[in-house]
Amino acid sequence: LANAMGSMGEQLSENIERLKKLERVRKEFVANVSHELKTPITLIIGFTETLLDGAIKEPKEAIRFLNIIKTHSDRLNAIIEDLLILSKIEQGEEDKKIRFELAYVRPIIERGIDTCRLKFEKKELMIEVFCPEGIILNINPALIEQAITNLLDNAIKYTPKGKNIYIEL
Repeated sequence: LANAMGSMGEQLSENIERLKKLERVRKEFVANVSHELKTPITLIIGFTETLLDGAIKEPKEAIRFLNIIKTHSDRLNAIIEDLLILSKIEQGEEDKKIRFELAYVRPIIERGIDTCRLKFEKKELMIEVFCPEGIILNINPALIEQAITNLLDNAIKYTPKGKNIYIEL
């Protein structure tokens, strides 16, 4: 009986540790998702306010800002769709995988840079890209753009004012 009780105690302790670990992973996931949602929302708000403050009267800039707003609206939509897919997978309703497609990489990098343009201009940073125009890869463009934007956000945050950021493929 003592051996059985000791074994049950060890299993209970292991289960509690697993639950604590799952809770930590859940909290990290929620924090990451919040960050992923906050970035496009902040950009959409910022560019919308800029348009409302008068940039709408400059057609070239207005079109550029509207394209950025569209890009980030699409990004938000993709993030939400990914969250819904994850939820369905967790519930065992759906077995979906990340979709890949052949896509040119350079325009995806440029969209990521465009997303962060105001931040790096404000900090007087230069971004140099070393990526030939014709590179095509089998990727998920939205996820790659999201990764590039996240990396650029961090690079901007940690690069001293007036320095260069390099992107190379």
